[in-house]
Amino acid sequence: MPVSIREFKAHLSRYLAEARAGRPVEISSHRKVVARVTGVPEGAGSGLAHLIASGAATWEGGKPRGDHIELDGSGGGVSALVLEQRG
Repeated sequence: MPVSIREFKAHLSRYLAEARAGRPVEISSHRKVVARVTGVPEGAGSGLAHLIASGAATWEGGKPRGDHIELDGSGGGVSALVLEQRG
Protein backbone atom coordinates (compact mmCIF):
# COMPACT_ATOMS: atom_id res chain seq x y z
CA MET A 1 0.00 0.00 0.00
CA PRO A 2 1.89 3.13 -1.17
CA VAL A 3 1.35 6.29 0.88
CA SER A 4 3.06 9.69 0.84
CA ILE A 5 5.19 10.83 3.76
CA ARG A 6 2.72 13.60 4.56
CA GLU A 7 -0.22 11.16 4.60
CA PHE A 8 1.78 8.68 6.69
CA LYS A 9 2.61 11.33 9.28
CA ALA A 10 -0.96 12.62 9.40
CA HIS A 11 -2.45 9.15 10.01
CA LEU A 12 0.42 7.31 11.68
CA SER A 13 -1.74 5.18 13.99
CA ARG A 14 -3.89 3.92 11.12
CA TYR A 15 -0.90 2.88 9.00
CA LEU A 16 0.84 1.21 11.93
CA ALA A 17 -2.34 -0.78 12.52
CA GLU A 18 -2.26 -1.82 8.86
CA ALA A 19 1.34 -3.00 9.22
CA ARG A 20 0.52 -4.81 12.47
CA ALA A 21 -2.29 -6.61 10.65
CA GLY A 22 0.23 -7.97 8.14
CA ARG A 23 -0.23 -5.46 5.32
CA PRO A 24 3.09 -3.73 4.52
CA VAL A 25 2.95 0.05 4.07
CA GLU A 26 5.25 1.61 1.46
CA ILE A 27 6.15 5.24 2.14
CA SER A 28 6.87 7.35 -0.91
CA SER A 29 8.50 10.69 -1.54
CA HIS A 30 7.92 12.34 -4.90
CA ARG A 31 6.20 9.14 -6.14
CA LYS A 32 9.27 7.05 -5.29
CA VAL A 33 9.14 4.42 -2.53
CA VAL A 34 11.72 5.30 0.13
CA ALA A 35 10.72 3.02 3.02
CA ARG A 36 8.57 0.02 3.87
CA VAL A 37 6.88 -0.51 7.25
CA THR A 38 6.03 -4.08 8.16
CA GLY A 39 4.55 -5.53 11.31
CA VAL A 40 6.40 -7.66 13.81
CA PRO A 41 4.77 -11.07 14.34
CA GLU A 42 3.39 -11.81 17.81
CA GLY A 43 5.88 -13.61 20.01
CA ALA A 44 8.86 -12.62 17.88
CA GLY A 45 11.48 -11.77 20.47
CA SER A 46 14.91 -10.43 19.81
CA GLY A 47 17.64 -12.89 18.97
CA LEU A 48 19.61 -11.88 22.05
CA ALA A 49 16.62 -12.43 24.35
CA HIS A 50 16.21 -15.91 22.87
CA LEU A 51 19.89 -16.73 23.49
CA ILE A 52 19.66 -15.55 27.10
CA ALA A 53 16.43 -17.50 27.66
CA SER A 54 17.99 -20.69 26.24
CA GLY A 55 21.10 -20.31 28.40
CA ALA A 56 23.44 -19.93 25.41
CA ALA A 57 24.33 -16.39 26.56
CA THR A 58 24.35 -14.56 29.86
CA TRP A 59 24.10 -10.91 30.82
CA GLU A 60 24.69 -9.42 34.26
CA GLY A 61 23.22 -6.01 33.43
CA GLY A 62 26.46 -4.11 32.88
CA LYS A 63 28.22 -2.76 29.84
CA PRO A 64 30.12 -5.29 27.70
CA ARG A 65 33.80 -5.34 28.60
CA GLY A 66 35.29 -7.12 25.58
CA ASP A 67 38.19 -9.54 25.53
CA HIS A 68 41.39 -8.88 27.42
CA ILE A 69 44.23 -8.69 24.89
CA GLU A 70 47.90 -8.51 25.79
CA LEU A 71 50.62 -7.64 23.32
CA ASP A 72 54.03 -9.17 23.94
CA GLY A 73 55.97 -6.29 22.36
CA SER A 74 58.15 -8.57 20.23
CA GLY A 75 56.89 -7.20 16.91
CA GLY A 76 57.85 -4.00 15.15
CA GLY A 77 55.80 -0.85 14.97
CA VAL A 78 52.67 -0.51 12.92
CA SER A 79 54.28 2.05 10.61
CA ALA A 80 57.10 -0.40 9.79
CA LEU A 81 54.56 -3.12 9.03
CA VAL A 82 52.60 -0.80 6.71
CA LEU A 83 55.78 0.18 4.85
CA GLU A 84 56.72 -3.48 4.54
CA GLN A 85 53.30 -4.39 3.14
CA ARG A 86 53.48 -1.58 0.56
CA GLY A 87 56.66 -3.06 -0.86
